[in-house]
Amino acid sequence: MIIFKKILKFLGKTLLVVFALATVVLIYFNIPVTKKNDDAKLGVTFSVRYSREIGLDPKAVLDAALTDLNIKKIRIPAYWDSVEPELGKFDYSDLDWQLQDAREHGAEVILAIGQKVPRWPECFIPGYLKDDDEKRKSELLVFIQKTIERYKDDPEIRYWQIENEPFLNFGVCPAPDANLLDREIAVARATDPTRKIIVTDSGELSLWVNAAKRADIFGTTMYRNIYSEKFGYYTYPIGPRFFIAKYWLSRILTRQKNAIIVELQAEPWIKGYTTNAPLSEQFKSMNPGQLEKNVEYAKEVGFPEIYLWGVEWWYWLKDKQGDARMWDTAQKIFAMHE
Repeated sequence: MIIFKKILKFLGKTLLVVFALATVVLIYFNIPVTKKNDDAKLGVTFSVRYSREIGLDPKAVLDAALTDLNIKKIRIPAYWDSVEPELGKFDYSDLDWQLQDAREHGAEVILAIGQKVPRWPECFIPGYLKDDDEKRKSELLVFIQKTIERYKDDPEIRYWQIENEPFLNFGVCPAPDANLLDREIAVARATDPTRKIIVTDSGELSLWVNAAKRADIFGTTMYRNIYSEKFGYYTYPIGPRFFIAKYWLSRILTRQKNAIIVELQAEPWIKGYTTNAPLSEQFKSMNPGQLEKNVEYAKEVGFPEIYLWGVEWWYWLKDKQGDARMWDTAQKIFAMHE
């Protein structure tokens, strides 16, 4: 009985220490940042696939982003199942016009290549490869090589991004595979040794080390207001110092000195498909005021580049719902960071 009491006493003290340390860390993360990077350059992720899914003309969306918003930095996904609908038969027509449009407007591009790239369901593996694991891996390397080979002389392409959050087990995807990722990066470097490679990871759910140590430039996501079945809508209780501390830790562990915000939340996170919900529901987790707050929050982290996530939704609101508030707010924000 005495030993049992001692064990309980030890466990109680341990839990108290852990709770105290967690409280101190949380308080530190929420201490206001005194400086922010007002010189940060802004861009967007643009998805031709998502534009079509929500009933938009993707060419109209991209043209409006480049002209009306005057966006000069764009991340564009290369969707494997669209580029190679049949084994060995490649169709780059969608990527061709997007890159040409960017080039004509003086915009620079991050081209995201791999089996996992931006937008749901996250992985875009051709159907004919889904039942053959080894064939999928070997053909993925071919896809990466052919795509980089095709575009490596295009001046608008600034970086290659290999996979999207490859260490986050999320989406309709195979399990994370570090060995395969290393092979993909090796192929990219061998095909084009002139450009730097971006590897990304979740801002809130990962430690960044696995991605950062493989990258020339590390890219983090950043989401502020989300929805869960258990808690409903909530805001992550962490200030910019959370990301500053994670970057400091990753620098120590990986010597990674280059980081950007590759995906800043600028559209709703809700239950179900965004554009199927009432606008009142959509605006609970994203609205003009929240967009401005998110950009200011990101600038306080201090990274030099910030890519916003949601340009298709802004355009959908304006074009399909007659509500231009998000678009106008984005236009004002981008004008401040030219």
